[in-house]
Amino acid sequence: MKSVWLDGEFTNDYGRKAVKDLFGDAVMDFPKSPQLMKRLLDIATGPECTVLDFFAGSSSMAHAVMMANLEDGGRRQFVMVQLDEHPDPKSAAAKAGYSTIAELSRERIRRAGADIVESAGLAKTGLDIGFRSLHVDSTNMSDVLRSPGETDQLSLKELETSVKPDRSGEDLLFQVMLDWGLELTMPIAVEEVVGHEVFVVEDGALIACFDSQVRPELVRTVAEREPLRAVFRDSSFASDDARINAEQIFREVSPATDVKAI
Repeated sequence: MKSVWLDGEFTNDYGRKAVKDLFGDAVMDFPKSPQLMKRLLDIATGPECTVLDFFAGSSSMAHAVMMANLEDGGRRQFVMVQLDEHPDPKSAAAKAGYSTIAELSRERIRRAGADIVESAGLAKTGLDIGFRSLHVDSTNMSDVLRSPGETDQLSLKELETSVKPDRSGEDLLFQVMLDWGLELTMPIAVEEVVGHEVFVVEDGALIACFDSQVRPELVRTVAEREPLRAVFRDSSFASDDARINAEQIFREVSPATDVKAI
């Protein structure tokens, strides 16, 4: 390899042009050229590699990964990491409505993927341009530990649920996946089962329902699918007896399932 690359497609000017072609404006200062990133991938990766860019910026590397996969039919995956850094208020990104560099990065991946598919024609068969966006946050669980002296009758109602009120079922799902050591890239399907929203991870590696109320019909239906793991909200059960009955259903129908209530 040459120690200095000055080719036109490898320069920041070309990186700026690539961004402008996608957004209609140069919304990122000094973006790396996706052609330069792809050249690095040609040198350093095979078709099944996972590529990490810990300072993603506008995600030129993700753009390059999709370009490389289109060219050789590879199945490279990317992990882009970017802080929620705010752009300069006077910048083109801020004027275009992007509040953080991370938001701009996600939009770059969407637009680059759509552009690659459009230009690929028949070659797009099997090309995966999807991605999953996650962010670091505090735990979903409330701090419900109190000493007797810190509680009174009126405050007991607030301590009935251990889940923070602003968290969605998807928030809880990803925390459970982390707790169980499951890969966050596993496929997730959302199904309606006897009137409840149910998350199915990897065809039954995990089935979860975080609805505010859970009926016995749902518990039995999930148990009959014999998932490896099942999880519900503890507060979803009307009483301790209902939760114990749910556990008994799994012991009878699917004894190998690891059942958890959070």
